[in-house]
Amino acid sequence: MNATPPRPLPQSIDATLALLSDAGYVADRALATVLFLSLRMQRPLFLEGEAGVGKTEIAKVLANTLGRRLIRLQCYEGLDVSSAVYEWNYAAQMIEIRMEEAAGNVDRSQMEKNVFSEKYLIRRPVMEALTGKQGAAPVFLIDELDRTDEAFEAFLLEILSDFQVTVPELGTIKAEEPPIVIITTNRTREIHDALKRRCLYHWVDYPDAERELEIVRRKVPRANELLSAEIVRFVQKLREIELFKVPGVAETIDWAGALTELDKVALDPETVSDTIGVLLKYQDDIARIESGEGRRILDEVKAELATAP
Repeated sequence: MNATPPRPLPQSIDATLALLSDAGYVADRALATVLFLSLRMQRPLFLEGEAGVGKTEIAKVLANTLGRRLIRLQCYEGLDVSSAVYEWNYAAQMIEIRMEEAAGNVDRSQMEKNVFSEKYLIRRPVMEALTGKQGAAPVFLIDELDRTDEAFEAFLLEILSDFQVTVPELGTIKAEEPPIVIITTNRTREIHDALKRRCLYHWVDYPDAERELEIVRRKVPRANELLSAEIVRFVQKLREIELFKVPGVAETIDWAGALTELDKVALDPETVSDTIGVLLKYQDDIARIESGEGRRILDEVKAELATAP
């Protein structure tokens, strides 16, 4: 349980921007607007974008600033209902059955009632997300939905329609108040339109240089100002060339943090070569940068900053 008492939801777009900013999340007004509407209308927010642009962080920020529990369903191929919603503690049920039989209890209906009770129910993220009280509904993060299959997606559609789950042995469990639902996808496959229609949608893009520099300043406050500026410009230019996987904001922050730990105050070719594995994660991309592309980009960055006002 989050130790922070639940806070009221923001009552305006500006208040939503301020809420994100207070937690160190530098958002643009478009994101703040759709997030405000999602909270106000109690509609799931569907965030799509490349990996590392800050989609998951939005849910974490909401949970922290609003004083709500964060319940995360990390999606993966093969995810099923028992892993996502609930399952029974079969081992404990068997022990209970053996104990009742040893005690001479042969009333099958009573035995069934005992073993299929809340005591033996293991709540998974979906069911946990439906147990919030009025005014304190949790933030429910459904992360990387595109990694699951269409069958699970169809099941999730039913959950998001009514915010309830039926357990045959216990009945229907319905949320007192719908959770704050954030769905993320890296767009490795298309999500069905029926699910998207239940949500408000926003594409989370890479930030421009000004906003990314502000993010680095907030996340790595010890970084030298010139170093931060060079890092951001270098990464921005990397995103303009054809790479297998361009670096996201998370990698920019990691690189700034790593170079700060090395007491660097500016970029140089040797430093870029030695630390490029913090920024890029595929050998083909690293080889391209080390073959001369990195030096060219670094020269452009130095020249631009030298003539900047």
